[in-house]
Amino acid sequence: MERSIQACCSRLRWKGLYVDVPPDPTIPNMRAGLFWCSHTLNCLGPDGRVATEKSCCPGRTCFEPL
Repeated sequence: MERSIQACCSRLRWKGLYVDVPPDPTIPNMRAGLFWCSHTLNCLGPDGRVATEKSCCPGRTCFEPL
């Protein structure tokens, strides 16, 4: 299955950013539900919507490009 790449907000964070190991293709992608916004420091963005890899993209009022 091919994943499409989309621009994410520069404020989007997930715990995998803080793990300094090479990616392991044998481990499934377990990022769902583990995101937060570095602007609000919780799971909601400044606009009150949930911060996720799919929702923190261009078009959202609080989006900040990389």
